[in-house]
Amino acid sequence: MSAEMSILRVDYADSRQAAALVALLDAYARDPMGGGEPLPALARTELPARLSQIPGAFSLLAYLGEVPVGLVNCFEGFSTFACRPLLNVHDLAVLPAWRGRGIGQALLARVEAIARERGCCKLTLEVLQGNRPAQALYRARGFHPYELDPALGSAEFWQKDLE
Repeated sequence: MSAEMSILRVDYADSRQAAALVALLDAYARDPMGGGEPLPALARTELPARLSQIPGAFSLLAYLGEVPVGLVNCFEGFSTFACRPLLNVHDLAVLPAWRGRGIGQALLARVEAIARERGCCKLTLEVLQGNRPAQALYRARGFHPYELDPALGSAEFWQKDLE
């Protein structure tokens, strides 16, 4: 990496930061690991404003020089068992040309620092079974599959579409 990396917390009202957030998330959505489809029009036009209305939500952008190359969106939740907040890493994306250069590591390190500042008990995220590079990154940062009892196996992430 020749350019200096910087990470900033997104000001959703800043039009340049908002545009970078949407562009990076759209690139991630178009990637096979993001579903392979562009972001819907609603997300492209309203995402920053809607994120700004969610208590506990924040986004970080990674820049190399002036170029935005990575993004993370996080949401605060609550662990009933620990009776403390937790932080969910909802989206983590680095543009393909910049992967493998420590950008994801740097974004996760900043997320962890913010979670610790907030008194969170843990970080959570989801990852596709076939996304080995992401799994390697997450393991390197201390993540592991969630299980309560090895005899019952790892937890699975399920969903039900409502539209």
